[in-house]
Amino acid sequence: MDAENTPVEEFDEENDTRGISRKTLLKAAIIGAPIPLLMGGVPALARDAKQEGKLLDPTPFCGNGDAATIAQTEGPYFKPGSPLRDTLTGAGTLLTVSGYVFNRSCQPVANALMDFWQADNAGNYDNSGYTFRGHQFTNAQGFYKLTTIVPGLYPGRTRHIHMKVQAPGRGILTTQTYFPGEPRNNTDTIYDSRLLMNVRTVGSGKEATYDFVLNFTGTPQTPTPTPTNSSTPTPTSNPGGTWAAGTSYAAGDVVSYGGSNYRCIQGHTAYPGWEPPNVPALWQRV
Repeated sequence: MDAENTPVEEFDEENDTRGISRKTLLKAAIIGAPIPLLMGGVPALARDAKQEGKLLDPTPFCGNGDAATIAQTEGPYFKPGSPLRDTLTGAGTLLTVSGYVFNRSCQPVANALMDFWQADNAGNYDNSGYTFRGHQFTNAQGFYKLTTIVPGLYPGRTRHIHMKVQAPGRGILTTQTYFPGEPRNNTDTIYDSRLLMNVRTVGSGKEATYDFVLNFTGTPQTPTPTPTNSSTPTPTSNPGGTWAAGTSYAAGDVVSYGGSNYRCIQGHTAYPGWEPPNVPALWQRV
């Protein structure tokens, strides 16, 4: 949605970032509050880039045919079975992230499953337990709120939070959200500005907002049980290969790195910073 390139005589009520989106109106109706505006009439929840002196594209507006929130890689550290909780505790700068889940018909999605995971203050993921991992469900208005900390940095990545979002009976959106003004945003090969949260400092902590738009229209379906496939795929091997960023590896592939051999234990596409010694969730030394 490019407001700068929209001629005045072709004003688009749905997509014009100078006005108020139907989603913003809907949120105001949901919470029963007046609509806060920034200078110029832009909805207050639209992401901005004050350090650049210009507006970024806001979270996708709701409306038939509008773009859904984009998907991104799961990364090497997802762990199923996180506990049901909306507060992730630990040392670091307090951060609350809140927003709504909509579908492309601009309907709030109730009971959407949201599974969050992130690094701790030092940039480490808990691969043996569930520190900074948890799932919750949106309320009847599609609202969610996560209380956590600002994640730390680790090699090859900028600050980010991982999540999976699933409406009842629908597919899973796996994506990540980012923080504005981070120096590593310019060098992270995964980073996408469409996933920037709106972040502000409040006291000694931070508050962030982001709304997700799931890629379906109409009323969410009631989920039906699906059988669990407990079979283990037969791993393939690739002995003698040298680990390289940008390569897609399957479980069982064997690579060499730094004079040692490693076996892939979770299929993935390799990125800088995911060298075998750095990510035991992906590689096992053999």
